[in-house]
Amino acid sequence: MPDDLPDLYFRVRENGAAVFRIDPEHRARRIDLEHIATVNLRSGDVRAQGDRVLSPDDLAAIRDWVAERTELLARRDMDDIFRSIETLNLTAQWAQTRASDEQLDAVTDALLLAMHDLRSVLVRKQSERLGGDED
Repeated sequence: MPDDLPDLYFRVRENGAAVFRIDPEHRARRIDLEHIATVNLRSGDVRAQGDRVLSPDDLAAIRDWVAERTELLARRDMDDIFRSIETLNLTAQWAQTRASDEQLDAVTDALLLAMHDLRSVLVRKQSERLGGDED
């Protein structure tokens, strides 16, 4: 098993990761994780832990992880949006065919406000993309 392990392990956090070096040769015959750095995806900062100096190989592996993670999160964002579209369609079908008056009373105002807000943002962004906001 130790031969199958990567050199670094990335513990995903809210906005990045804690980076650990994997030491499979620990004296107790267990895997040891040594915290070597922290990565912030928004700012792109990589901070070495303590007085540690990261090697060029460490920095390259971290940069590769950041690129892969950023791409994965972008794909997930788009997937979430397509799921939202599907949810809106299912909500329309529910409202038309199965919702009781009480259920509609409970959700109508919140749905209308959310849809109005979304529509406003989409119309403004589309106008900007089409060059209609050139004052």
